[in-house]
Amino acid sequence: MPYSTAAPATDRPSAPSHHELRSHLDSLARIHRVPGAQLAVHTGTHLLSLHTGTADALANTPFTARTAVPLGSVTKVATATAVLLLADDGDIDLDEPVSDLLPDLPGELPDVTVRHLLSHTAGLPTGPDSDSAVGTTAARYLSTVWTARNTLFAPGTGFSYSNAGYVAAGRILSEVTGMTWQEAVTALVLEPLGIVPAFLGDAAPARPLASGHALNTATGLVRPAHQNLAPVEAPAGALLASAEDLVTLGRALIGRSTALPAAVADRMRRPEPAADAGALADSWGLGLALFEQDGRTWWGHDGNAQGTSCHLRADADSGIVVAFTGNAGAATALWRDIAAELTRVTGVRVPTGPSADTRRGPAVTLTDCAGTYRNGGIEYKVKLDGDGKPTLSVDGDYPLPLVCYADLSCDLVDPSTDRLEPGGRFHRDPVTGAIDRLQISGRTARRIGTG
Repeated sequence: MPYSTAAPATDRPSAPSHHELRSHLDSLARIHRVPGAQLAVHTGTHLLSLHTGTADALANTPFTARTAVPLGSVTKVATATAVLLLADDGDIDLDEPVSDLLPDLPGELPDVTVRHLLSHTAGLPTGPDSDSAVGTTAARYLSTVWTARNTLFAPGTGFSYSNAGYVAAGRILSEVTGMTWQEAVTALVLEPLGIVPAFLGDAAPARPLASGHALNTATGLVRPAHQNLAPVEAPAGALLASAEDLVTLGRALIGRSTALPAAVADRMRRPEPAADAGALADSWGLGLALFEQDGRTWWGHDGNAQGTSCHLRADADSGIVVAFTGNAGAATALWRDIAAELTRVTGVRVPTGPSADTRRGPAVTLTDCAGTYRNGGIEYKVKLDGDGKPTLSVDGDYPLPLVCYADLSCDLVDPSTDRLEPGGRFHRDPVTGAIDRLQISGRTARRIGTG
């Protein structure tokens, strides 16, 4: 039986659409070797909910509509919603310095506000590696990033996707409410929406959970993956939910639910200045990404945990909400393919990424981009090959070709297919004109050397 939500279907979808999409979901999951997946679509008048496969490949546990999947960064939507509810009640001011709310932070970044945290415009690095953060307190975690030498740009002048910013947002929730992050998100967001809470590390989960999975390329076997998110990073990625749950949340965020004040949803969907999200989205609001498609604006978020891929899209004008969860890393490709089938079968054209820029012209030679760039502990090296074309390596990994354009945007070349994938953009110092930053996959890195 499908798991009930706060926004139940008023009638059932047409049989052909339901049958065709179920068939496509089944076959695409097999093609991409994804053990299990869920797809939920609310058209504004009715709900279509599908699921396929197993929640755990070893245990052969069935994947149901109620199964909760590790959402990864889609968790940030719930964290931001809880913070906005506190702001709506007057408990915090979005433009209040974070240091006023968390006085034990180092005093080096007095201009970073709550708004900056939620929109990834604070200039903070992404944060320490999860494995190194195990056992770390939030105060100690933040002390490593809350320093002037680690900042990527002045607050409110750029975009860099940051887990650390949401660790700070979660700590604000705890300080203001007197609850843990899990308790605050449950009380403020999940319970009012009728979503049964589930978090990484739950000792006695109240609902069935899915495992993430990884493919062993040597054996060809798909096996469950260990979730290594550090407890301190919970506000950035520890929530589990189903596709139907995400549709419920998405409907609230476009004003289609009485469980969330319309003013809160409207504020979250307002694009923030300087929130150029590059390869992640067309823009960013407070906890929500903006995607443009055929003149229509969609809001949502993407998330990847260890061996999972989860996606939410919602259109405020039509009321259409689409959510997908899959329990393998390859589910990202499955999401793209099922979105294409969704267009063909139902006519709903859902963006899986930012809109393509068709005005940037042909590729150009960008010889002054070579150098070393850094975001916290992550090092990016851009080198020129023998033909003067740039390549990018991250933390010493195999370098990938970059294709650059006159507007300083760039694409990465997939070596297995030669397909161009949206990469990011170089930025020039407005005073000197020299390239001083690189934004790649939504994260900005500051140039620290030319070699």
